[in-house]
Amino acid sequence: METTASAPPLASAPPLASAPASRHISTHIDRPAKEVYDYASDPSNLPEWAHGLGNPVEKAGEQWIAESSPLGRVVVAFAPENEFGVLDHDVTLPSGEIIYNPVRVITEGAGCEVVFTLRRQPGMSNEEFERDADAVSADLAALKRVAERA
Repeated sequence: METTASAPPLASAPPLASAPASRHISTHIDRPAKEVYDYASDPSNLPEWAHGLGNPVEKAGEQWIAESSPLGRVVVAFAPENEFGVLDHDVTLPSGEIIYNPVRVITEGAGCEVVFTLRRQPGMSNEEFERDADAVSADLAALKRVAERA
């Protein structure tokens, strides 16, 4: 009888901090993509669904300003209106740091899917990343509720 040496034990899973730098968070909305895009791309509607961004949101000149707790006053700038469902937006923090947020509204049957790509920021702890993911999920759920009651 031939014996073989057993394989070394598998290494434990790497900590979450070494996980991919992005997470795609999405929701299906039973409304046409164009309607959802038109609503979500209007910064004046942000207080109704993007609670993680802040409230109130006001236009100051050409900028949209949100009072975001605990971040303070932030500037929100959306991609120009487009036919591709791109809702990308930059959030400029009080420090001047700019956080880029890729978002898409994608046609899916008679409805659509809204996909937010959450990016892990440098130095972000696992807990902070999970908190951000939870906030994005809550915002997308709120967008779904608001859009589907229209």
